[in-house]
Amino acid sequence: MKVVCLCIVLIAFAIQVNGQGAGHLTPENHPAMSVSFCTKSGCSAQQRSVTLDSNWRWLHANSGATNCYTGNTWDTSLCPDPVTCSKSCVLDGADYSGTYGINTGGNSLSLKFVTHGPYSVNIGSRVYLMSSDPTKYEMFKLLNREFTFDVDVSQLPCGLNGALYFVEMPEDGGRSAYPLNTAGANYGTGYCDAQCPRDMKFINGEANLIDWTPSPNDPNSGTGKYGTCCTEMDIWEANSISSAYTAHPCSVAGQLRCSGVACGDGTDRYNGVCDKDGCDFNSYRMGNKTFFGPRWSGVDTTKKVTVVTQFATNDGTDNGQLAQISRFYVQNGRMIPNSLSVVGGVTPTRNITDNMCVQSKKAFGDYNDFTSKGGLVQTGKALARGMVLVMSLWDDYTAHMLWLDSAYPADKSPSTPGVGRGTCSTSSGVPADVERDSPNATVSFSNIRFGPIGSTTR
Repeated sequence: MKVVCLCIVLIAFAIQVNGQGAGHLTPENHPAMSVSFCTKSGCSAQQRSVTLDSNWRWLHANSGATNCYTGNTWDTSLCPDPVTCSKSCVLDGADYSGTYGINTGGNSLSLKFVTHGPYSVNIGSRVYLMSSDPTKYEMFKLLNREFTFDVDVSQLPCGLNGALYFVEMPEDGGRSAYPLNTAGANYGTGYCDAQCPRDMKFINGEANLIDWTPSPNDPNSGTGKYGTCCTEMDIWEANSISSAYTAHPCSVAGQLRCSGVACGDGTDRYNGVCDKDGCDFNSYRMGNKTFFGPRWSGVDTTKKVTVVTQFATNDGTDNGQLAQISRFYVQNGRMIPNSLSVVGGVTPTRNITDNMCVQSKKAFGDYNDFTSKGGLVQTGKALARGMVLVMSLWDDYTAHMLWLDSAYPADKSPSTPGVGRGTCSTSSGVPADVERDSPNATVSFSNIRFGPIGSTTR
């Protein structure tokens, strides 16, 4: 995802928190949902479940209910240093529906934006798909495969992002590699992405409290010394106005705890280990301004749509190199090809390829960090190793989601190639406004299918 910025407004002691031991004041019961795994001969539904990211969970003393983290500051008596904090504090189980607005049924998952729980007001959420083993995430090896799902973004206005994507986080949440992390995947630990987020309160089993700086505009967030980096494949970032899919390669394999230049912050954005910009295909940005939106000519966002993404290799085998990421849709029984790019200097295409990325970066005047970080070949290596499925709903305290659905950078003319990304106003997406005006906004993901190319839409 472009930006990771999430918030929970406190009413009592249940807050957005993170830790590496497991508490037991609230039982942890993963919401169940089915996922279909396909072959050339058909698809088979298998029972799976989701778990809430550890950054949302209540973090408290292992000997009681005292908060280890309140607002955007640490309790220094419980957390004087990273190791002591990890030993002193535990993550607790989640009331998925009542506190977080997360509900499942059959093959469907719904995420509500604002939920008024018994102890807190929760904003957004992020969940991971678990395997049949409750201590491990489901690992998807996407190379030479396709991934398909149904989604309803009809209730998502400007400034919101209902996202489905993959990251190369550890299968067990880092539990086996880092002894201080005894909670593991069961409690949603181990997150990483190509933004190398420094707002994660625990990384590699240790509290990220060194040089912790509270956010100036998010009362529940801050940044520490370390970030957590890994390759990211954004299958779907969207609201009812705009959508994009984006590949973000990293020069490292697996998850890395970064510091300094490696995190790629500020003026070091292109000196870090990950391509934070990525190579994206947003139909509006690529020149077709009537393809995606409410009752528009291609995908009508007032209705549910099936999204199909294919990861083709150069030789058509599982051992080949990633050569193309293709997209098409199915809606109302009609197959809808992805929009064709209409940008000067870019060979018309419906897909992400290395050539498309080079040409679009040049046409938009963007620095080409995608090629510098290895492009599709490097992205494909992560897809072959295996990645974790993430589904989330969030608003953006940093850039107000303008990079997805408006003109960005906001100080440039929307007519400049690459600046216009959607029809939302540059004044939209302010979190306080979105949280006040659209608390009931909900995204639903359903009917997830995975298998060889051509197997999931028969």
